[in-house]
Amino acid sequence: MKIDIPGYRTLDLRYLLLDYNGTLAVDGRILDPVRQRLQTLAEELQIHILTADTHGTARENCQGLPLQIRTFPGDNGRAEKLKIVDSLGREHCAAIGNGRNDTWMLRASALSIAVMEREGMYGRLFADADVCVHSIADALDLLCCPKRLIATLRG
Repeated sequence: MKIDIPGYRTLDLRYLLLDYNGTLAVDGRILDPVRQRLQTLAEELQIHILTADTHGTARENCQGLPLQIRTFPGDNGRAEKLKIVDSLGREHCAAIGNGRNDTWMLRASALSIAVMEREGMYGRLFADADVCVHSIADALDLLCCPKRLIATLRG
């Protein structure tokens, strides 16, 4: 997915990295409209869910979706997420998150979106994100409808 943002940069995105709980899922569940957006985006991006899986429901709730789930212990999330960004190539990653453990992932990615869903958002994440939105649906729509992203980020 190439997105030319005048006065900012040209994005060459290949991967979408998503925090699970609080970002993609509300109380451990993915809502149906979000599932539909993931299906659409999977046609252009390889999607990775990065999670400590707080509710233990990530694999079950992601069944049938074209994505990969990567789990890790909850006490080292920031470092684990950053390793994944680095392994895929920072310049090709779009990252979406809401928590403190998402800060390094968002800082490192070519495009970063912070989400304030029902669980809230780590306050300092504002400074680490290119764009901040109210919901995961809004975040995914920025990629489904890139002119919205261009309007927000152009110089």
